[in-house]
Amino acid sequence: MSDTKDINEQRIIPVNIESEMKKSFIDYAMSVIVDRALPDVRDGLKPVHRRILYAMYGLGFTPDKTYRKCATTVGEVLGKYHPHGDAAVYDSLVRMAQNFSLRYMQIDGHGNFGSIDGDPPAAMRYTEAKLSKISMEMLRDIHKDTVDFKPNFDDHHVEPVVLPSRFPNLLVNGGSGIAVGMATNIPPHNLVEVIDGVIKVIDNPEMSFDDLIKVIKGPDFPTAGTIVGKQGIRSAYATGRGKIIVRAVTSIEQMSANKQRIVVTELPYQVNKARLIERIAELVKDKRIENISDLRDESDKDGMRIVIELKKDANANIVLNQLYKNTQMQDAFNVNMVALVPNNEKKFEPRVVNLRQAIDYYIEHQKDVIVRRTKFDLDKAEARAHILEGLKIAIDNLNEVINIIRSSKNETLAKEALIERFEFSEKQAQAIVDMRLGRLTALEREKIDNEYNELLEKIKYYRDVLANEFMVLNIIKEELEEVKQKYGDERRTKIIPDENEIDIEDLIEVEENVVTLTHFGYVKRLPTNTYKSQKRGGKGIMGLSTREEDFVEHLFVTSTHDYILFFTNKGKVYRLKTYEIPEAGRQAKGMAIVNLLQLDQDEKVTTVIPIAEYKEGLYLFMATKHGIVKKTDLMEYDNIRKGGLTAVSLRENDELIDVRLTDGTKDILLVTRKGMSIRFNEEDVRPLGRVSQGVRGIKLDDDDEVVGMSADIENTSMLVVTEKGFGKRTELDEYKVQIRGGKGILTYRVTEKTGKLAGMKLVSEDDDVMMISSDGTIIRIKAKDISILGRATQGVTLMRMDEGVSVVSIARIVNEDDEEDEGQNDDIENNEE
Repeated sequence: MSDTKDINEQRIIPVNIESEMKKSFIDYAMSVIVDRALPDVRDGLKPVHRRILYAMYGLGFTPDKTYRKCATTVGEVLGKYHPHGDAAVYDSLVRMAQNFSLRYMQIDGHGNFGSIDGDPPAAMRYTEAKLSKISMEMLRDIHKDTVDFKPNFDDHHVEPVVLPSRFPNLLVNGGSGIAVGMATNIPPHNLVEVIDGVIKVIDNPEMSFDDLIKVIKGPDFPTAGTIVGKQGIRSAYATGRGKIIVRAVTSIEQMSANKQRIVVTELPYQVNKARLIERIAELVKDKRIENISDLRDESDKDGMRIVIELKKDANANIVLNQLYKNTQMQDAFNVNMVALVPNNEKKFEPRVVNLRQAIDYYIEHQKDVIVRRTKFDLDKAEARAHILEGLKIAIDNLNEVINIIRSSKNETLAKEALIERFEFSEKQAQAIVDMRLGRLTALEREKIDNEYNELLEKIKYYRDVLANEFMVLNIIKEELEEVKQKYGDERRTKIIPDENEIDIEDLIEVEENVVTLTHFGYVKRLPTNTYKSQKRGGKGIMGLSTREEDFVEHLFVTSTHDYILFFTNKGKVYRLKTYEIPEAGRQAKGMAIVNLLQLDQDEKVTTVIPIAEYKEGLYLFMATKHGIVKKTDLMEYDNIRKGGLTAVSLRENDELIDVRLTDGTKDILLVTRKGMSIRFNEEDVRPLGRVSQGVRGIKLDDDDEVVGMSADIENTSMLVVTEKGFGKRTELDEYKVQIRGGKGILTYRVTEKTGKLAGMKLVSEDDDVMMISSDGTIIRIKAKDISILGRATQGVTLMRMDEGVSVVSIARIVNEDDEEDEGQNDDIENNEE
């Protein structure tokens, strides 16, 4: 009876086994995902690796000390931080010390740590290790409250939630792991490329994906090898998932007149050399690969060397392709960039990240590290300054302080008396009573003053950093540069094109094209030989068929492979390759520019400039309708995303009208619609940032505006053309260099007969000039046929204009060899024959 009673009195809770299994398995899965298998996006470490590094740091196993037994490290990790098997910890430690597993080893091992043949390491009681130098960058500033700490498994110690990680370890060393229902496989990268990529993103947060992968070209494996093709890299970087093909590095050596051998010197990442040789031997034995007569491993301390000797008259390239197809001499690295990332609630969850997201998360982590470190340093500096302020007062009132201390019965009463007399804080009073007599000398007083002044400067700097995110980002960049200089090395893995991947640009022939853009935004390109030279005063040929009321505004010559920058009236800039503009016939109107550029509804292209290549020392010099000018480094426009970038910040009702590529030393010429001009040197304009407004270039009358700008001054004359087809050339000697911002001098006497100025160009004797009218008519004449006249003259007729038609644009064509058309007054039909 008593047994039955005991059973009845027990608390029995009925549980649905299905829901209990589901709950328990989810708890187990999340524990594996968060606490064992996946790396943190911030420091790129799994918990076991983080605990190994922190334990060795705590034990003092730093690079400047001697090697210590691995068993000591494993015991420390197991006892304080990682309650799992010792084999798991030691295996992780071994991998961190293998130069064929990690691109930048985190542990400096001494002893047998295994080999690329798959040989196991010696037992932990035999091997020794200490932290590598680069691992100290992972831990730098960890005790300056830069990261959060959490209790360990038994609440007796604390461990870091994440390491400060002063370089982007997730990308640099990569990582792999299998969780429950998910896995991660992140390739290693070159430290220099990754840091350069991070710095580029900091400098330009709007950096495009295409520009980013020009900096971070692809994975860089510790075992080198060769990556075949870029499609897998692009996919992995864009989506976080991709298949990267890696090949062994081989060479074909001639043994005799009719006998060759294949020598393998590098293998794909994580390929076991011994197993690869066994696999090749099996294929030869099974006669799946023929023409191999001998196979041996000649690897030594100087490097890898697998020799595959071929039979007489065997084709080495055929055998090599068979090896790529049937063995791990060509292997696929399946990228799956899964990491623990913060969600909106600042909890960490597994998520696939692409290249840009991995960099952005790292930058945010570093911002947090720098801010927390600066707060720590500020608090410490302020606390010390507070103590020094008390010491200075005490020394200034030395006799009284000594009398108070001497007359007090004990230290507590002495402190109370000092606080009451001098309004010291508790800490100041304690520092004074603890002060040694040696601190009372004049020399010590001077040291206190110097230390206090230095602290004030530091405190100001720390406060400036905390108030300015730009300074925080600069600190991150500077410290990353230091890491790069210390530990950066050359890329090991080469990237070669895949025969099956075709770059469309390689299929585009390099040739000169004329590009036209109309007022309503229709753009096209066509070969330069479409147009023939004519004499001054001709009627011209029909360059394109425009819709009613449309007319050509821009015409320029460029190469199919050059970039074209499109600047709009709103001060934005867009970019295309010339070949991306559709080619069309002479009378076709072309394609609407809105189909090629993401323009706003009321945004219009006002000027265009071809760029053959981006390089240092070049500037874009801009002018606006209201006479404002700005000079900005060309490299600031190297990362133009598809949606465009701000080229210049415009003031109210102003518009960007022209841009010129300069070297920073050119003379600038501005010409206004009412015939005024000014010449000044661009050194008068200091370089400004991409989104700045600029400075005054010319002082305008209320009803005047700038119509043109030029910077190519040497061996040229100024050509001005009016709306009614009049024009002239004027020698540049008549335009003296002035200080920018003045009203300038007269360059054309505007009358009702001539109309106001339509445009200006600087031309040489060898140039041809194209003039475009509002009805789409184009005339091409030689610059030397245009009269050279003084500044204050009206010019001569260059293009006969019908009623209601006006000149809207002029363009200069350089060094053309087209045959001259003698029939200067022929009609359009004759010119087209």
